[in-house]
Amino acid sequence: MSKSVGIVGARGYVGAELIRLIAGHPHFELAFVSSRELVGQRVAEHFEGVRGIEPQLRYTAPSHEELPGLGADAVVLALPNGKAAVCVAAFDAAGVDPVIVDLSADYRFDDGWYYGLPELTRTKYEGQRRISNPGCYATAMQLAVAPMLDALAGPVQCFGVSGYSGAGTSPSDKNDPDKLRDNLMPYALTNHVHEREVTRQLGHEVQFLPHVAPHFRGLTITANLPLSRAFDRDEVVARYRGRYADEALVEVLDEAPWVSRIAGRHHVELGGFTLSPDGRRLVVVATEDNLLKGAATQALQNLNLAFGFDERAGITQAERAA
Repeated sequence: MSKSVGIVGARGYVGAELIRLIAGHPHFELAFVSSRELVGQRVAEHFEGVRGIEPQLRYTAPSHEELPGLGADAVVLALPNGKAAVCVAAFDAAGVDPVIVDLSADYRFDDGWYYGLPELTRTKYEGQRRISNPGCYATAMQLAVAPMLDALAGPVQCFGVSGYSGAGTSPSDKNDPDKLRDNLMPYALTNHVHEREVTRQLGHEVQFLPHVAPHFRGLTITANLPLSRAFDRDEVVARYRGRYADEALVEVLDEAPWVSRIAGRHHVELGGFTLSPDGRRLVVVATEDNLLKGAATQALQNLNLAFGFDERAGITQAERAA
């Protein structure tokens, strides 16, 4: 039986990736796609060649109060931070309870919502219908740190670089190609929301130093982990390979992954495992596509989990089509 999924805020880069993924999913169909800027236009015109998009489906701009009446089995909120609550309140007021996946940071610190990083939290899923999708950087950082969490001796430092698609479509210095050309732009160097998010989820202090670069998509994290005892490289790599052996969307490499090779891919790559001479400091590199595993792909994993489908449904098909 197919399930219908509505997307609120579909104009942005992540919204476009979600449309492609849901349209190609064997068990999902698009119920509605909202965008105030594109209202009235046919969705298929913006996604030529993408199967599964009904020719008559058009972008709409329903009010918050109208959303519950649209009858979707699930709703993905692809809105800027601070905008999700009014939509959630409208469903509560109407007594309508679809699965809601929020892509913003609005509910990542709310214990009433399931925090959906499946590789680390799926065992905590108990049928919750309110799902908070992790941040893009936060996904890479947590996957890079988790296998060594019990052996850390102090705060973890993560140096991050993302393509400018991570800054969204609203014009700013961080997504201006002219200002980014031949540049690496640091920003929010303390108390970034992803720093707080990862620290909270791992229960261990993580210090995050984000930067934006001239490329469009893909991010890389270089994580510096102080260790409570000496390790050798084989033991470290064995920990990572063992932890993620059954995870189709995490690939453990020997060498450091390149961000240029992850664009358009649905998984996270971890590698470059390097220890200090005394074995008590580890550096790990993680890469991912910030629009996919950092957002849309992970949302699809969470939707699959919520409806009891194979977690990779719609993702395997997308990989074959790429």
